[in-house]
Amino acid sequence: MKNKTLVLGASEKPDRYSNMAIIKLLNHNHEVVAVGNKDGMVKTVPIVKEWVNTPDIDTVTLYLNPQNQQPYYDYILSLQPRRIIFNPGTENTELERMAIKKGIDTIEACTLVLLSTGQY
Repeated sequence: MKNKTLVLGASEKPDRYSNMAIIKLLNHNHEVVAVGNKDGMVKTVPIVKEWVNTPDIDTVTLYLNPQNQQPYYDYILSLQPRRIIFNPGTENTELERMAIKKGIDTIEACTLVLLSTGQY
């Protein structure tokens, strides 16, 4: 398995980018943890509503708009990921500043594109 990724804003709906990202991450042999607003499943990955205190999260990829990210700030930062990916529509300068202060890399990019181009 490659780096462990937390998909925040995960959805069971196949037309959602978070769903596509989970599948593509699995196809690239990444371990995936999914947190969403409803319990569910995407392939072999359970989506949970509770915040999962999972060690060794390398990347947090966001699929929540900035307003919906606010309750998760402490949670995201407590995981001490190597990086946070702000997918299109999730850009958030407040969270980026907080992450950078903690030594966490932040990038504004599309997880699907990063995986497709081998840049993930």
